[in-house]
Amino acid sequence: MANGTAKPDVRPENTHFSSGPCSKRPGWSLDALSDAPLGRSHRAKVGKTKLKQAIDLTRDILQVPADYRIGIVPASDTGAVEMALWSLLGERGVDMLSWESFGAGWVTDVVKQLKLKDVRKIEAGYGLLPDLSTVDFDRDVVFTWNGTTSGVRVPNADFIPADRKGLTICDATSAAFAQDMDFSKLDVVTFSWQKVLGGEGGHGMLILSPRAVERLQSYTPAWPLPKIFRLTSGGKLIEGIFTGETINTPSMLCVEDYIDALNWAKSLGGLKALTARADANAKVIFDFVAANGWIENLAVEAATRSNTSVCLKIVDPDVTALDDDAQAAFAKGVVAILENEGVAFDTGAYRDAPSGLRIWAGATIDEADMKALMPWLDYAFKTQKAALTKAAA
Repeated sequence: MANGTAKPDVRPENTHFSSGPCSKRPGWSLDALSDAPLGRSHRAKVGKTKLKQAIDLTRDILQVPADYRIGIVPASDTGAVEMALWSLLGERGVDMLSWESFGAGWVTDVVKQLKLKDVRKIEAGYGLLPDLSTVDFDRDVVFTWNGTTSGVRVPNADFIPADRKGLTICDATSAAFAQDMDFSKLDVVTFSWQKVLGGEGGHGMLILSPRAVERLQSYTPAWPLPKIFRLTSGGKLIEGIFTGETINTPSMLCVEDYIDALNWAKSLGGLKALTARADANAKVIFDFVAANGWIENLAVEAATRSNTSVCLKIVDPDVTALDDDAQAAFAKGVVAILENEGVAFDTGAYRDAPSGLRIWAGATIDEADMKALMPWLDYAFKTQKAALTKAAA
């Protein structure tokens, strides 16, 4: 008992609640990677077969249309997004949507690095979505489906018209495998292995619609493209990228780990089962928030709340009366208690986001562990609050 607050009796078995890299699947061990073709060329038959298997399983589980290309590309989700921005933008004006740090980063790249002139920034603060009705889909549109650092997602793709003239470029790294995305409304989708399926970092996925492929083959950007960004040769799509012939050397150990995660997802029942697990985990947190007045969701509207990267703010009056630095220190103290008790690691808010907590609720987390964590949140808050009160006395 700390400061009169009793420690909960139950601890989560899995204490990994980081929002990236995220928890491995239940039951994972290094033994699952024993079939990795280590020491072999990724261009040998065995390597190409593994890479093609990863692509095919991705298509199967995400329900990607047959005429969409799926490629494994360098540098995680960031690399995949950058490839799309540098290869596709500039043919027409672009609307950049931003409501958290990663979306803001894409705005910076387009305005300051690509130096595009015809750019409209449609922005909102943490916790909110921008006004999606103002987006002009005669232009290209870049947005994150799920804001990992704010816990705010688009509720669906209804705001995107089917007869758009521009391309939609969607960073879906913390949405893929946990949320139902309408690929008919999306021309470019990117994500990384280390988010919802808990894979290893360093590799990105790039999914292209036929409209995106047509743009690649008909439009040449005004700027030079480095080798790792090049998706075409002689005006034609490099088809090998989308069958397992990667641009640079992938880690076959990471590929094996991704395949293991995909097979686990398939064994559960695919996307529907993964989404249900994430929804159940998020509901545990939302129910806790509803029952405790000291904490709230950072996402204002219920329909926009993420079921993966759940972001929370501390709203206790004694805490909100503090200045920003002191509020941040209080939240970090709560996070430190959880870590020191060994019940939850990496649950602090993203460095650019408002202070608070961020708890990963994706499918690789078991609902029982999420339920076990909730009393510890209350314990950590009350312990930190007691310390605050004592210091003020």
